[in-house]
Amino acid sequence: MVERLAIVGVGLIGGSFALAARAAGLVREVVGFGRRRANLELALERGAIDRRADTLADAAADADVIMLAAPVGACIDLARALRPAARPDALLTDVGSVKASLVTGLEDVWGAARVVGAHPIAGSEQTSIAAARADLFRNRRCVLTPTGRTAPDALALVRRLWEGVGAVVETMDAARHDELLARVSHAPHLIAYALVDAVSASADGAAALALAGSGFADTTRIAASAPALWRDIALANAPAVRAALAEFRTTLATVEEALARGDGVALEALMERARRARARLGGA
Repeated sequence: MVERLAIVGVGLIGGSFALAARAAGLVREVVGFGRRRANLELALERGAIDRRADTLADAAADADVIMLAAPVGACIDLARALRPAARPDALLTDVGSVKASLVTGLEDVWGAARVVGAHPIAGSEQTSIAAARADLFRNRRCVLTPTGRTAPDALALVRRLWEGVGAVVETMDAARHDELLARVSHAPHLIAYALVDAVSASADGAAALALAGSGFADTTRIAASAPALWRDIALANAPAVRAALAEFRTTLATVEEALARGDGVALEALMERARRARARLGGA
């Protein structure tokens, strides 16, 4: 059992982890830190945390494990601010959607042996503790990205915690993680934002949006996500995201060419390939 877990950023992911870890008896005490007092008060009311930390030093003090559940762009500065007040052996982990540059930065600030990068592949466009739930990670994949400098006991502890909240844990090279997530998460978010922006900015955008049905809503659901969060993710993983967007443009060009030729056979073949691939995802 972890005696004291500090969570910096008690939103959907951090709050859900706290609820799940407490329900599973994995932690004795959870300390929460965040920018918004009202959010932390709700976390207290919901039983996600035992105590609210008013400063980063207070959050770090005597914590066995510190989890950064803040936007990717803020994590290295947060780690730098937490380090002086933390125990030398405190373990630092994160939940960021980008791993290579973030883990390298955290190792440089914290000391590589006690840093374990993690990415739970779960969540929604909602971000606050109000949306948190203890079953969020059940049967969901969580990728850990240890490096050659990660202490084995630190990696083992983070694995036990994520498995303890119901996640299916695997390890992966951080750069490989970023390359794959660019295709299935980072670029799709940008595409959803771009689609909504293109429609709304068109000459008759308001009229078009008034006719939007569930298909448009489902396709663009993730465009309701917090822009600052996804801005940081896109910039932190820019080379891989640009490559993923280039792949998408190639396929989109194939669709446009089929339309220009009136080639229903090619269009349907592409759609059928996509339909089969999407069916393999099930309800994900």
